[in-house]
Amino acid sequence: MSDRAALLKGIRVWLVFFVVCLVLSGATAFPLVHELRWTESALRALSVPEHLPGLMAWISRVRHGLDTADAEYPFVLYGTDWLAFAHLVIAVAFYGPYRDPVRNIWVIEFGMIACAGIVPLALACGPVRGIPFWWTLIDMSFGILGVVPLYVVRKKIKRLEALSGQRAVPAPAARGR
Repeated sequence: MSDRAALLKGIRVWLVFFVVCLVLSGATAFPLVHELRWTESALRALSVPEHLPGLMAWISRVRHGLDTADAEYPFVLYGTDWLAFAHLVIAVAFYGPYRDPVRNIWVIEFGMIACAGIVPLALACGPVRGIPFWWTLIDMSFGILGVVPLYVVRKKIKRLEALSGQRAVPAPAARGR
């Protein structure tokens, strides 16, 4: 296998991994009410309330909030449907780098910027929404962990670019009339 083919294969494997994680993350936003009921039951069965009472109290509070919203204000959960949809749409964008990594490196860089944006968003909105700080750290971990495969892919794309002599071609700017 040539260096170029090996780099392309590595890029695609990392992209598939990232897209699968993005899709799973989005897909789990659709059935939140049922997931939280299941999670609470599972945690109780595992004696989590005895060992991590703060976690159990938070999961119970969130489950109660979701149950109330689902029963009395189901339209509020429509926002999480759009959150899920956004994850799925963003995942589709990564087909560009899968097909032509050098030309579509901007999608990888956009993803890295989005991952970085998770940290200030969680730090700003978490306290406003009454999210415990330890949960905010969990939320931030998605951005921190999400940037890792994208960073690896970007490095591989840069190596592929240097190896093939191909340069990323920026889209032409719109001309004024």
